Amino acid sequence: MPRGTLKPLLCLTLSFVSIALTRAADAPKKRDISLDDLAKIQRVGAPVVSPEGDWIAYTVSQIDAKEDKGQTHLWMVKWDGSARLQLTYGKEGASAPRFSPDGRYISFLSSRPGPAKGTQVWVLDRRGGEGEQLTAITDEEIESYSWAPDAKKLLLTLHPKSEPDAEEGKPPAPPKPIVIDRYHFKHDVVGYLRDDAWSSIYLYDLATKKAEKLTKDKNVEEEDAVWSPDGAWIAFVSNHDPDPDRSNNTDVFVVAPKPGSDARKLTTTTDPDTGRLAWSPDSKSIAYTQGAELKLLEYSQARPAVVTLDGKVSYPAAKFDRSVREPLYLGDRLSYLVADDRNQYPAEVELVGAGVKRLVSQQGAVVGWDSAGGHTAVLYTNDSAPAEVYALENGGLRKLTSHNDGLMAELNLVSVDDVEFKSKDGTDVHGLLTKPASFKTGSPVPMVLFIHGGPNGQDEHSFDFLRQWLATKGYAELNVNYRGGSGRGQDYSKAIAADWGDKEVQDLLAGVDKAVALGVADPNRLAVTGWSYGGILTDYTVASTDRFKAAISGAGVAAPMSFYGVDQYILQYDQELGPPWKNLPLYLKMSYPFLEVDKRIHTPMLFMGGTADMNVPLLGGEQMYQALRSLGRPTELVVYPGQFHGFTRPSYIRDRYERWLAWWDKYLKPPAQTPAAETKK
Repeated sequence: MPRGTLKPLLCLTLSFVSIALTRAADAPKKRDISLDDLAKIQRVGAPVVSPEGDWIAYTVSQIDAKEDKGQTHLWMVKWDGSARLQLTYGKEGASAPRFSPDGRYISFLSSRPGPAKGTQVWVLDRRGGEGEQLTAITDEEIESYSWAPDAKKLLLTLHPKSEPDAEEGKPPAPPKPIVIDRYHFKHDVVGYLRDDAWSSIYLYDLATKKAEKLTKDKNVEEEDAVWSPDGAWIAFVSNHDPDPDRSNNTDVFVVAPKPGSDARKLTTTTDPDTGRLAWSPDSKSIAYTQGAELKLLEYSQARPAVVTLDGKVSYPAAKFDRSVREPLYLGDRLSYLVADDRNQYPAEVELVGAGVKRLVSQQGAVVGWDSAGGHTAVLYTNDSAPAEVYALENGGLRKLTSHNDGLMAELNLVSVDDVEFKSKDGTDVHGLLTKPASFKTGSPVPMVLFIHGGPNGQDEHSFDFLRQWLATKGYAELNVNYRGGSGRGQDYSKAIAADWGDKEVQDLLAGVDKAVALGVADPNRLAVTGWSYGGILTDYTVASTDRFKAAISGAGVAAPMSFYGVDQYILQYDQELGPPWKNLPLYLKMSYPFLEVDKRIHTPMLFMGGTADMNVPLLGGEQMYQALRSLGRPTELVVYPGQFHGFTRPSYIRDRYERWLAWWDKYLKPPAQTPAAETKK
C-alpha cells in the first residue's frame, strides 16, 4: 500500500464505523413474542397456480379478536413477485380458490349473502368486478369442487345437511331425533352420523344450474374427485365393501363424466388406496398413496402408487421407507411430499426403479403445493417463520409472499436444535430441543416436555408459537418423535400397535435424560404436557415416574375400555385391540394410569377438553380429574364449551396458553423470596 493513502483510508473507515453504529442505535429494539401476537400472525395456505403459471392464488387467515373468530380471505401473487393483491373482503370470508381452465376467473367457497343461502361457489372476473354466486345448492353442503376442463361444469362433493335451513321469516324448527343405524356413528365436528349421511359426487351444469349425482352408488363415501386432463374421466376414492364403516379398504375408481354412470374400480388390494389423486399429463394413469393393513389403521405409512386405466398397479420408489402424501406431476415427473425425520420436503420418485430425488435441501417443512403452466408453488415454513408461498425452481425456493415478515422482524426468536439419543431398549430416537434466548451453559432451566398427538405424526422444523413463547418465559421445550409417529419408517411407526403407554414412555423419558445430560433441563423443574395422544401419553408418563413436578393432559384418556363406543375410533378398537369382551386383559393393562392411580400418580395434574369433542371426548379428562380429586391430590379441570378436538374460538385458544403457563409457573418456578429485613417488619 502506498504510504500516502493510509490517513485518508483510515478516516473513511472511521466514517463507515460511525455510520454503522448510528444505524445500529436507530434500529428498532426487538421484543419478546407475546400472546397478543396470536392475532397478528397471518396464516397463509391453499396455493393454486393459474393455468398459464403466471399467478398464484392463496388464502390468508387471521384472528379477528373483536369478533372472537378467525377470518380467511383470498390473495393473489404474481410468479415473478412483482405484484400482490387481496381479492376478497367482508365478514363472511372465502376459501378454496380455483382458477377457471382459461385462467380468466377465480372461484372460491363463501357463505356471503346471495340468491342461495349457505356456502356456495362464487366466481370473480380477474379483470375486475364484483363476485357472482355460481351455485345454488340448498339441501346439501358443498365439501369441495373443481372445474371441468371445458369449463361447462363443476364437479361438486356434497354432504347432506344435518338440519334443513329455516324458512324465511319463521323460527327454526326444533331438531329432530337422530336415528342411528351405522357401525361408525359419530365423528368430531360432523357429530352423529345418520345412515344416509354420505358424501357424494355431483355434476353441476353451469348453463342449467342443475346438480345431478355422478354415480349410481348409494351409501358409500365418495371423495377426492378429480378430472382427467382430457376431460374423459373423473377419478375418485371410495370404499365399496359390504359395510364401508367396518374397513379402511378404499380404492381408486374412475367414471365417465355423465350423471348416473357406472363407476369402475381400478385398484383391488385390501389396503387403503387413497388421495389426493394426481392424473398423469397424458390422462392414462393416476398417482395415489397406499396405506397399511387394517390392524395398523392408526400407524399406516402411505407409500407411492400408480394405477393405469386398465387397472395395472405399480409402486414407484418401492423401497423408500418414508410416509408420502399429495402426489403431483411436475411436467411428466411424479413427485410427493415426504415426512422425513423432523422435516417435510417434496421429492421426485422414479416411476420405474427405487430412486428418490429430494427437491428442497434446506431444513423446514413444505406443507402444501400446486403446479401448472410449468411453475410450481409451495407453502414452506421453518423454525423462525410461519408458512409463506415460495416458487420451487432450480433446486431451491424463491420467496413470493411476506405476510409475516414485518412481525417476525420485531421478535426475538430462538433456534431449535436437533437432539438424538438411545431409548431404554437401545432404539435410536430423535427430537427437537428449544432453549431460552437467555440460556447460559452451566445454568439449567425449567423444561416442558410437550408431546405431539397422533400418534402418527412428527414434530418438525416448522414455526411453532409455543416453542418461541416458552423461550421468552425462561423455559426450554423438548419435543420427542417417539415410536408410533411418522418420519422414521413403517416399522418405527407400528412398534406400539396394541401396546400403548410402553415404548413411547421409554422414548420420552430417554429424551428428558438427554436434555438433562446436555445441561439444558433442570432435573428438579420438569413438566410434561400434550394434547390428544399427547394427552394420553401425559397420563401414561406421570403414571410411570414421579420426576415431573407438574403435568397438563389435554383431550386425553387413561382407561381405553371406557371409550369403546364413545369416541370416533371404533374401527381401531375392534381391529387393533379387539373388543373388550374378547381381550379384557389388554384393556386392563393399558388402563394402568386410571386403575392404579392411587399408587402411581402423585404429580399435580391439570386436565382440559372441549364439550363438543367426539375425537377424544371430555370424559377422559373428567375421569382422571375425579380420581385425583377423590384421592385429595392437587388437580384441576378446565372445560371449554362448544369446542371440538381442535379449538376454533380464539379467546379459548389464548386462555389455554395462559392456563398452561400459570400451571407450569406454579410448580416449576419458586416464589420470590422475601428479604429478611422486610420479613421482620
